[in-house]
Amino acid sequence: MNEIKKGAGIQSLQIGLSIVDIVAHHGQPMSFMDIFEISKITKSNLYKYLNTLTATSFLFRDKYTGLYTLGSKLVEYGMSSINRENILDRVTPYLQELNKLSQETIIFSIWTGNGPMVVRIINSTKGILNVGAQLGTLLPIHSSAGKLFAAYKKENEIEAWKKIGMNEEKGQFMEKELEKVRSERIAISTQPLAPSINSVGVPILNFSQEILGTITIAGFNDSLPMAKDHPTIQELIRMGQEISIGYGDHSVQKEQKA
Repeated sequence: MNEIKKGAGIQSLQIGLSIVDIVAHHGQPMSFMDIFEISKITKSNLYKYLNTLTATSFLFRDKYTGLYTLGSKLVEYGMSSINRENILDRVTPYLQELNKLSQETIIFSIWTGNGPMVVRIINSTKGILNVGAQLGTLLPIHSSAGKLFAAYKKENEIEAWKKIGMNEEKGQFMEKELEKVRSERIAISTQPLAPSINSVGVPILNFSQEILGTITIAGFNDSLPMAKDHPTIQELIRMGQEISIGYGDHSVQKEQKA
């Protein structure tokens, strides 16, 4: 780690940010000793910094593995600061159009160190509908968004999160389902967050097939269409593909030509 420059400034803040920087550039979850060996900060002080950074959501510490990753606060700041390529601005008109077409609740989620987070929700036009999610809700692996992120995120980025949400008995079945999700680019979930509420979601991918976010339709199981050939679901799929093409994902076009 580069020596922190002294001068006009708050050194403790510089040290805290340097720890976040270490975790951000490491490429995989880090243990306390990993951070200690790179930062060279005394163990007693490092404990204090890590406790503060996790308490403020700048870092996330998995309670099962003890490993540190970037926290949701940084994602929130990133979404606020990126104007030119703000995916939330880009997808919102699609979400509004889909809400008008389906009259169901539409949810857009992005990845955080804690799992998928709801960052935009447009409620059903049929009235108040409790789908079990609101802004800031972290979605489980068995939700539509959860399945999509589990299917497309790199294993080292989601290993700890998957262990929490997927026990060994269901693990083998889940992996087969994730293969189908990758193949069909759509995920379906039955009662993931609330009784009688189902959801259907699609991924937003970039040029390297990295998942940037998910669009999900949620509604009552007796009114929400679940078949891929239903016009509403076809429109959901089309929108997901169109937005992805805008981020350089031309895999669908290549498949159609082939």
